[in-house]
Amino acid sequence: MKRSLWIVAFLVVVLGFAGFQQYQSWSHNKPKVESAAKSADGGARPSGGQGQGRGGRAREAVPVLVVTAVQKAVPLQIRAVGNVEAYTTVAVKSQVTGVLNKAHFKEGQDVQNGQLLFTIDPRPFEAALKQAEANLARDTAQLRNLREQVRRYAELVDKQYVSREQFDQIRTNADAAEAVVEADKAAVESAKVQLSYCYIYSPVNGRVGSLLVNEGNLVRVNDGTPLVVINQINPINVTFAVPEQHLADLKRHMAGGTLKVDARFSSDEGRPEQGVLAFVDNAVDRSTGTIKLKAEFTNSERRLWPGQFVNVALTLATQGDAVVVPSEAVQVGPEGQQVFVVKEDKQVEMRSVTVGRTLEGEAVIAKGLAPGEIVVREGQFLLGPGSRVEIRDLAQTGDAKAAGSGEGRKRGRDREKRKAGEGSAS
Repeated sequence: MKRSLWIVAFLVVVLGFAGFQQYQSWSHNKPKVESAAKSADGGARPSGGQGQGRGGRAREAVPVLVVTAVQKAVPLQIRAVGNVEAYTTVAVKSQVTGVLNKAHFKEGQDVQNGQLLFTIDPRPFEAALKQAEANLARDTAQLRNLREQVRRYAELVDKQYVSREQFDQIRTNADAAEAVVEADKAAVESAKVQLSYCYIYSPVNGRVGSLLVNEGNLVRVNDGTPLVVINQINPINVTFAVPEQHLADLKRHMAGGTLKVDARFSSDEGRPEQGVLAFVDNAVDRSTGTIKLKAEFTNSERRLWPGQFVNVALTLATQGDAVVVPSEAVQVGPEGQQVFVVKEDKQVEMRSVTVGRTLEGEAVIAKGLAPGEIVVREGQFLLGPGSRVEIRDLAQTGDAKAAGSGEGRKRGRDREKRKAGEGSAS
């Protein structure tokens, strides 16, 4: 037990002595470091507000990224989420009852207007047509005989060989036979129509979906399930809704011509599909306070597909002299929206601005900034009125952002090796 106490006491003495030596070394080197720092700064640091960041602490030049306010044409747009709809949708159903013999297409195939789609067993309808034609032939023969009797009786009644009553009866029979023949002709036409319903053709150009009734099944008139659904996708529509407060501007700009509509995909940042506004609903939806609009797209590349959701931008007009800066350059402070403007002496000025709208990561400045002025884009959280800045290069920023990646770590190791080599050389 006593031996353990002696060991602990010995360790305390050794550690205390080592700490005392470290403190003496630090106290000896501190004046040299401070004098070197003062000589690097020119012998004195700035006083007052110059070079101070937020909080009033004296700081050196703050590294920042800057951007120049530019003047360019910016579209005035209304943005919404739209749903793609087929230009025409046809649910193909049978108009006769029979067995489905053949489907003349493959699922998902493009079909043309007038192309044969289905064949229903035509034999019962062919038999019905032949029967109607036979009835027509029989009644037509009877009509010819009665007309000949009318001709003969007309000669006899003039010579008073037969009574007028007999002649009238023969003529009535002939007229009745003529009506029967007309009915037979109508029956023949009806049988032809029913037979034609056994062959179902596409009514539009479009794309067929899944085959909902397979070959060999009995289909009936007015079945709830269609045989197949055809969607016309060239052209195609996009339906979307906008708040009712935009209606007045919408009608005013529509009076000046056709309005353009862009459709973008959330998963695709490429070029948008371009179309035109084709329909404005005749009433505002009371439940949502929005009005329904519809845009038409040619969809020649078939990028738009029925049921798809897209980001829609309706362009009302174009502002040709808008002052634009990146959205991240605009900060929100106690007095509202503001930017840090870099002056010629590398000091910043905090300036209040009015942002008209934002568009694709850019803020349109309606008031408070002129074209050509330089504003801080990154690093504003270390700035205050009158702060000095050091403008960084975008390449340096890219290196800093890549520090977490493999390439960034490699660059960091190379810099450490260079520093170590310089230290050993000195």
